Amino acid sequence: MSLMGTLLKNRRAGEPALAWNQQALAGPDTLEVSSPAFADGTAMGREYAGKLVGGRELSPPLAWSAAPAGTAELLLVVEDIDAPMRKPVVHCLALVPPTFSDLPAGALNAPANTEGVRLLRSTMKRGYMGPAPIKGHGPHRYVFQVFALGASATASGATLASARPRALLRALHGPVLARGRFTGTYER
Repeated sequence: MSLMGTLLKNRRAGEPALAWNQQALAGPDTLEVSSPAFADGTAMGREYAGKLVGGRELSPPLAWSAAPAGTAELLLVVEDIDAPMRKPVVHCLALVPPTFSDLPAGALNAPANTEGVRLLRSTMKRGYMGPAPIKGHGPHRYVFQVFALGASATASGATLASARPRALLRALHGPVLARGRFTGTYER
């Protein structure tokens, strides 16, 4: 076990700071989100982990139920709620056409992402950032959240190209027509 992981063992961002709990992103929990690569609440394969920890940093395949009528676009947010920080680390932020109900593996990797998907800035870069928790810190939960937005994110006045993830999430405002979440774990 690493000394840093041991020292930070009890420090975690936690569920309350998750995008899911922002008032502006509240809505009916009617989207079913899943992955054919791992079950909800179970370990993600090494290929989805960050390159710094020996992974391929490949975004996992994802699927969700159809968005309700009136959805302008889908917002996909991936956050590590066990990061030893005040707020969860945003591992991916993307806008997806409302007609999509799944993404293949690698679809969220920049620069060769899936056509129609707009990759926004995450905590460290644009596109998917694989798990790379501190060794010895324990399991980290990566929450994949899908929000069916009733208005385009650009209609919220957000500057999509350069906005920091938390600023972008704060700029979004209703309505959220449906939402769903799915969790994968990773530990070193």
